[in-house]
Amino acid sequence: MLSGVSSERQATGDPPHDDATPAAGRAAVRLLQGYVWHPRDAEMDLDTFLPREVDLPAHSGTTETDPEPARVLWDEVTPPFAFFENGEPTASQAFYQFTVLRVYEVRPGNDALHADAQEVSELLGPLLEATPQGVGWQVWEDLRDL
Repeated sequence: MLSGVSSERQATGDPPHDDATPAAGRAAVRLLQGYVWHPRDAEMDLDTFLPREVDLPAHSGTTETDPEPARVLWDEVTPPFAFFENGEPTASQAFYQFTVLRVYEVRPGNDALHADAQEVSELLGPLLEATPQGVGWQVWEDLRDL
């Protein structure tokens, strides 16, 4: 079964954006995106294992004095694929769309967003590793605006 947290960068198709020229205005940015799953017959509440918010520091060079925390969201969805890589059907699993997003007063450049995604990944990784046997996940860096 697949399991792990990846900090792999994903091509987004968004125009290039560097730290020297942050975009103007408030922006909600998806930092991590993926799926979490567990056996459908397991009585499991992800709130027991995962926080709904993660505090991250403000970026240097910004005027944010009290930055908003990153929000950790999950919603049950139909499995996005029929079988795991090992051929096991996904129908026996409860699947959740998993998203970590943060609202910024001014959208930082991609280097700063990557640093936030990496920090969230490092904070959530041990929590995902500590979930009960049978819980799986596939999470990757996203960095697209919502």
